[in-house]
Amino acid sequence: MLQKMYQGVLALAARPRAAWWLAAISFAESSFFPIPPDALLVPMALARPDRAWRYAFICTVASVLGGILGYYIGYALFDVLATPLLRAYHYEAAFARFKDTYAEWGLWVILVKGLTPIPYKIVTIASGAASFNFAVFVAASVVTRGARFFLVATLLHFYGEQVRDFIERRLTLVTTMVAAGIVFGFVVLKLL
Repeated sequence: MLQKMYQGVLALAARPRAAWWLAAISFAESSFFPIPPDALLVPMALARPDRAWRYAFICTVASVLGGILGYYIGYALFDVLATPLLRAYHYEAAFARFKDTYAEWGLWVILVKGLTPIPYKIVTIASGAASFNFAVFVAASVVTRGARFFLVATLLHFYGEQVRDFIERRLTLVTTMVAAGIVFGFVVLKLL
């Protein structure tokens, strides 16, 4: 079953409109969608290693734009949705401490979490809710998202055939490792 799904994703990744889907998923993942763009970036770069950096650029631009939407969601909707809950549970002081901490360490949070499998939308929405400096947020997003996607693209550009062979021989292991990485990301997020 995994092999059939893998072959299907590779076939979809080779289609002409795949780049548009990659941009849409990258945008959505940074603001509200749960599936990371790597699920499409990797097969697309495997199908066309000559376009790997182009795909990384698409992911980066769309992810940063989606991150801006996530920031806006946190900034604009926080008062409407979260403030009444904070008041009801008497967490106003706790949130004030969170904002102070985020103002001090937010750049590092963005830089570290932008490179990990932790859902980036959490960072973007938290940045907006904490009213983190918008220009610094955008610059850090460009750096971390670009670094992440271009690292993946570079590895696939140069080692795509070996990666494809490894994935095809050990598909169950690869999917288990990816799932474990995502779970690990959520565990780390919960602990921080």
